[in-house]
Amino acid sequence: MGELRVRVTQDSASRWRRRSGEYATLREALEVAEPGDTLTVRAGTFHEAVLVDKPVTLVAAQGPGSVRIAPPESAVRGGTALTVTAGATIRGLTVEGSDRSAPAVLLSGTDGAVLADCRIETSSAVGVELADGARAQLVNCTVENPSGLGVRLRAQAHAELVDCEVSAAGQSGVAVLSGSRLHAERLKVHHTGGAGVLLADPGSLAELTGCEVYEVRGSGVQAEAQAVGRLTDCTVRRVSGNGLSLDTGAELELTSCRVHEVPENAADLRGGAKLTLRQVTVHGFGRGALSVWDGGTKVLAEGCRFHSAQGDYPALWVSDGAALELADCALDDLPDALFVLDQGSSAAARDCSFTAIRSSAVSVSGGASADLSGCRIQGAGTGLWFRDHGSGGLLTDCEIADVATGVIVTKGADPVLRECTVRGASEAGVYVSAQGRGEFDAVRVSQGGGFGFHVIDGCRTKLVRCRAERNARAGFEFSEPGPVAEGCTSDDAAPLPAPRPAEPAAPPLASLVPAVQTSASAPAAAVIAPIPDCRPAEEALAELDSLVGLATVKQEVRTLIDLISVGRARQRAGLKAPSPRRHLVFTGSPGTGKTTVARLYGEILASLGVLQRGHLVEVARLDLVGEHIGSTAIRTAAAFDKARGGVLFIDEAYALAPEDGGRDFGREAIDTLVKLMEDHRDEVVIIVAGYTAEMERFLAANPGLSSRFSRTVTFPDYTADELLDIARSQAAEHEYHLDPAAEAALHAHFTTLDRGAGFGNGRTARQVFESMIERHASRVAHLTDPTTEDLQLLVPADLPS
Repeated sequence: MGELRVRVTQDSASRWRRRSGEYATLREALEVAEPGDTLTVRAGTFHEAVLVDKPVTLVAAQGPGSVRIAPPESAVRGGTALTVTAGATIRGLTVEGSDRSAPAVLLSGTDGAVLADCRIETSSAVGVELADGARAQLVNCTVENPSGLGVRLRAQAHAELVDCEVSAAGQSGVAVLSGSRLHAERLKVHHTGGAGVLLADPGSLAELTGCEVYEVRGSGVQAEAQAVGRLTDCTVRRVSGNGLSLDTGAELELTSCRVHEVPENAADLRGGAKLTLRQVTVHGFGRGALSVWDGGTKVLAEGCRFHSAQGDYPALWVSDGAALELADCALDDLPDALFVLDQGSSAAARDCSFTAIRSSAVSVSGGASADLSGCRIQGAGTGLWFRDHGSGGLLTDCEIADVATGVIVTKGADPVLRECTVRGASEAGVYVSAQGRGEFDAVRVSQGGGFGFHVIDGCRTKLVRCRAERNARAGFEFSEPGPVAEGCTSDDAAPLPAPRPAEPAAPPLASLVPAVQTSASAPAAAVIAPIPDCRPAEEALAELDSLVGLATVKQEVRTLIDLISVGRARQRAGLKAPSPRRHLVFTGSPGTGKTTVARLYGEILASLGVLQRGHLVEVARLDLVGEHIGSTAIRTAAAFDKARGGVLFIDEAYALAPEDGGRDFGREAIDTLVKLMEDHRDEVVIIVAGYTAEMERFLAANPGLSSRFSRTVTFPDYTADELLDIARSQAAEHEYHLDPAAEAALHAHFTTLDRGAGFGNGRTARQVFESMIERHASRVAHLTDPTTEDLQLLVPADLPS
């Protein structure tokens, strides 16, 4: 009799059997075991093929790795070392197989077999196979099969893999086929000879969470024939093929995943496949980040980052009628960012950034289209290039900065740009040639090293309300008739000549404007008016000077204006220009004129061409701080966007940094403002206002604030004389006047006012005046026949008691 090596313990409900028994082989033990029994296996190697057809538990007595099933090749039943047809649990066993035409482990039961802490070390067709309709769970298992597949799910099988590892597979690591379903958590697939994870056939679904695929000779994840995969917090890296390959209607959805160190494409899609990426990072790719082909093929990427390309190919390639949609994505350190080719191909990007692009950020050709909204391109050879006939798109509220050429339109391309800005192009801001067209509406080009808008070859480009300023060669250059300009302005256009009084009728305004600087005469429609398109700076400065008091404030503002004016003159002369800090801190008590001065400051900057509009947007903490995480950044960005081209005035800004703020969302508003000030430094002037001591605390709330607000303007309280002057101006504005006695009484009233926390300065003077005209009305209403003087004269009796 052989050594007794398998102990069967009765865990079943039967009362008629002996409690336990010991057997020499697994086969003998399994034959006598009943459902629910536990088979405890002593350490050693069992040279037998094992069939588990009852819901029992097999467990290695000395733990994982102590028991090995290794049948001789002649003894293998159907080539399979371990077959499980029931809802059994196998724990801690190592399985060897050697038939290259059969799986080492076959799970065919529908009751949910469990393999836990097992190792499959085999040279078989498949390491672990789930037969048609089978259900099983693998927990903390390792599969090594250099001769074939690691794990295969056949038709309608359902498998759960938790903390498992598939390594050294000769073919794909995990194959989900024929409508089967896989749920995997923390699965590692590596060193395989084919795709790390293969999905195929309609109805097939794989859900992977926290998984890794690396060091595979093929694609990391390959999906085809309408299979579906969902990956969350997964990593695909160091594969020899594409990171992700999709074909023939397959769908993949990745959330918070990483794809990197891929010599080919991070993702390659064809045949109507669909890929959704959310919060995914892609970098270190040799060919492209996304390569999207064929009609019906679509990619949606939200909150993703594509960076650090290793090759010389465009990062995002869309062709043959495919479609790409990007939202809140970042693309940086790339040779080319986005190429859209062929009729029917399209790309849409919203709130995306393109940074450090060595050649073209966006290229559109072959009749394709690209729509961009709220995007920022900074640091590129060419911002956007629309190359040929039928190519175009719509760009709205986009910024292009620090590029060689901002926008190129050639060979019949016809894009539309609205409310976009091009800043700091070393050559042309906008360049149109070779029958290119294009419509540019409210586009601003500034600080360029060449022409702002350069249109040659008689291209019929339309420019509406465009603005050019501080461009080294000229704002607008039209070499031949063809372009149409309506309501456009430039800082190098000559002022309009006054009409001659003797002429019976003035000619149309457009004919009085000098033509754009051209090498041939431009058509009458292509005329450019001078900047500013608002009232001159002198008028706004005159209004500032007319304000009561504020002598030091007026001097500070004039100093800033002088710095800007002289800087622009130096720039035109080819000299270095100082870069004064335009963002300001206004400190002082309420009612000292801070809002009024901010409004005038914006107007002056607009008249000098520093700001596009110069309008004032006034906000407080309530307008910027939301009720939950994330909403504050949205509100703050919305207020900033509303102020683009003008002044964002934040009253009582210290409320964003309360002394006991802790996790207060006001800090999020401050951090968002600092980033926006950096990203859009020339678009908005920010003025923060509040009490002096509290504003010092505000500036200390973020390290970037004090460097951006380097100039503080202090608004002193009004004296009694100045308050009396304010009351006099209010009276004159409303057609009242004060008699001498009333002025004396009013001065005495202002002298004795309590100047505590509730003192409103100019607001107090206006409130006192309003009280006076109310009391005046009550008094005059009782007069029988009041004269005009009675209706206008304010006397001491009209002062509030």
